[in-house]
Amino acid sequence: MRVIWAGLVALALGHAAAAQVAAAPPPPPPTPENTLVLDLSTGGRVTIEMRPDVAPKHVERVKALVREHFYDGTIFHRVIDGFMAQGGDPTGTGTGGSKLPNLKAEFNDLPHVRGAVAMARAGDTDSANSQFYICFAPSLKLDRNYTVWGRVTSGMEFVDAIEKGEPPANPSKIVQASIAADHVAPPAAGVASGPAVSVGTTPVPAATVPAAPVPPPAAAVPPSR
Repeated sequence: MRVIWAGLVALALGHAAAAQVAAAPPPPPPTPENTLVLDLSTGGRVTIEMRPDVAPKHVERVKALVREHFYDGTIFHRVIDGFMAQGGDPTGTGTGGSKLPNLKAEFNDLPHVRGAVAMARAGDTDSANSQFYICFAPSLKLDRNYTVWGRVTSGMEFVDAIEKGEPPANPSKIVQASIAADHVAPPAAGVASGPAVSVGTTPVPAATVPAAPVPPPAAAVPPSR
């Protein structure tokens, strides 16, 4: 009888959990205003659905920098095969950022799955500024330690093609970044972007996601992946 009762209790709890999942509000539908578009030197266009419902300040920051053309011409300076590609530093060294103040963390329940996009930071949890990374593969140990603010919805093959290295010998770059609502056309074929925008940037402690198997020469050493 105890076994039967325990089974009934477990079944009831399972139904309750399923009801809670079903009742959870879905993510808001994607909109052009919250869709980031990256034209990469690897040969194509990447679209990223941003999530202002869980990381409003980070999405606001990214949109502001994109509309200033801050990311145009910046390289992916730290790219670890099977892990992630990190960029968004106008100096290309991992120590740069924008002139805007650092962001307070907005840790949330979005997982570090393949295609997840999150903000890099130094040791201080509130040190994210402009640098971000895109996951090549799930890295769930990073969940709730870095602010995930979006996910690739198309063009992941162009992310996979980003040159690997710390730093890469021939870094891939963001030729052009835009917000879908602004209807910016892709750059003409064969047209390279100019140098990364560096006006108004401020040196900051090295922003990074968890250390690679061989720790990089960064000022901060986050947890391992």
